[in-house]
Amino acid sequence: MHAALGLLESKGFSSLSLREVTREVGVVPTAFYRHFADMEELGLALVDESFGALRAMLREARADTQRFEHVIRGSVEILVRHVHANRPQFLFLVRERFGGVASIRHAIRSEIRLFSSELSTDLSRFPNLNEWRTEDLHVMSSLIVNTMVATVEGILEAPAVSPEAEGDVIRTAERQLLMIALGAAAYKRRGS
Repeated sequence: MHAALGLLESKGFSSLSLREVTREVGVVPTAFYRHFADMEELGLALVDESFGALRAMLREARADTQRFEHVIRGSVEILVRHVHANRPQFLFLVRERFGGVASIRHAIRSEIRLFSSELSTDLSRFPNLNEWRTEDLHVMSSLIVNTMVATVEGILEAPAVSPEAEGDVIRTAERQLLMIALGAAAYKRRGS
């Protein structure tokens, strides 16, 4: 999986061959089949691995239900650290989210929906949000997750030689998330 991610930094998954992966690892092509049925299964395993650790870390950031500002800042900090520590995984996810292999594209979308659903459950534990309708919590969590996905893309696109560019992405993400939170409070006060 690590070898595949390294190769995927410069190309899409659909153009990656089994022979390239096994050559990179230093094994014969038949050894690949001891681990995966085919390349598609490898891609799906990469999706699972990429989202698993991030989901646990963000859940931890949302544990403090008293201070929403802390949750926002903590979630963005965790996301930024995780993107830097796992850049090849995130490049793969961003590239494949709209590209190549349909099953991988669908798996990424499913993981993003799962993120949104888990966030909706976590949001229902915050004071005032615990009285919201489930569908409203889902809309709010979808806005937050979409903002975080855009933040990942911004971090990956920011020039490595320009820490200011990444700082702008981070500040924008925090402002967007705060606006979502403030907008949600105003939305609820309207009686919606």
